[in-house]
Amino acid sequence: MAQFMNALPQDQKPEAAPVKAAALKLRESCQYLGGISEITLRRLIRRGLIKPNRAIRHILIPIAELDRFLAK
Repeated sequence: MAQFMNALPQDQKPEAAPVKAAALKLRESCQYLGGISEITLRRLIRRGLIKPNRAIRHILIPIAELDRFLAK
């Protein structure tokens, strides 16, 4: 692999593909849902209409879960 990288001119080295997020934080999720407030999103979570991933300190909501909610 190193030989391949050295064979390309500096301006033609391959770039890493951008990584798409599988889940969004609370504010990003609000924007994804059309600009609703954080309080409204927290109420939807409390009512069980949206299921977040609480595996880490921050509330992350999978994009698939947001799409499921929007499809209802």
